[in-house]
Amino acid sequence: MSEQLLNVVVRKRVEQGEGVVVFDLVDPLGKSLPVFEAGAHVDIHLKPGLVRQYSLCGNPADASAYRLGVLKDPASRGGSVAVHELLFEGSQVAISIPRNHFPLAGDASRSILIGGGIGITPMIAMAHTLQAAGSDFALHYCSRSRSRTAFLDELASASFSERVFTHFDDEAAAQKLDLTTVLATPHADVHIYVCGPAGFMGWVISEALKAGYAEANIHREYFQVEVDTSGDSFEVVAARTGKTVRVAEGQSIVDALAAVGINIEISCEQGVCGTCLCNVLEGEPDHRDVYLTEDEKAANDQILVCCSRAKTAKLVLDI
Repeated sequence: MSEQLLNVVVRKRVEQGEGVVVFDLVDPLGKSLPVFEAGAHVDIHLKPGLVRQYSLCGNPADASAYRLGVLKDPASRGGSVAVHELLFEGSQVAISIPRNHFPLAGDASRSILIGGGIGITPMIAMAHTLQAAGSDFALHYCSRSRSRTAFLDELASASFSERVFTHFDDEAAAQKLDLTTVLATPHADVHIYVCGPAGFMGWVISEALKAGYAEANIHREYFQVEVDTSGDSFEVVAARTGKTVRVAEGQSIVDALAAVGINIEISCEQGVCGTCLCNVLEGEPDHRDVYLTEDEKAANDQILVCCSRAKTAKLVLDI
């Protein structure tokens, strides 16, 4: 079944900070867009073969527009550059229905939102939702420099502005993020949400675990990770087609399958989005993604074929 797509138009494009463009996407006829929950993202179909995911950073209570903030990263695989070069006010683009792999926990007594750089985007939507619900939360926004940072004016004028704390690498030490104080004493109903560069997220997650937070209370969303396809070659059997292929060292499963005519839908190619998720019928995966939870990885019945490999000589997949 093909993915349902929405045709939207760029109503507004504003450059903020350094290298960040904020877009408002609307229905061409002015209709309301499908409702989304905080933490959701959409896939933007930029051109054939180029689909990328971006978090929705607007107020989920406003169905008139979807808001995105995109950092132009020259080191990316072309997605952010294409967004900056192709999308202008009046441009039309196809996007997916919002999907959410980063939802707020419904039973939290307090939420600690920590965004690094462009990782602030899902946190803004979360803050809107938590504020509307009268929930206890704090939003910490870390960036290299105030002059390079997007969304500062918006956050300063938001209804939850007193809950926003900014931290800049090039300013006084006293204002930098002190995780010992921010995380404080862990409680079973306090949840942490983090998004940003992989190194920044690793630091926050490590400190939260060290402080005593349960893994289930630490929620994360990666937007870019390093992909490691090293390791011995192995065999993949596509059960439905009966085809068998050998995956070489340095080659992804999805590329090996494509070579024998089995095309798997992919998007991020980094084990982040879950688009290429396949069921495992036999064998043990070597999970190298950041999409599956630790429990899901331990079950060994699913694999992301864009980045993961095998611990056994053969994997049988339900494809």
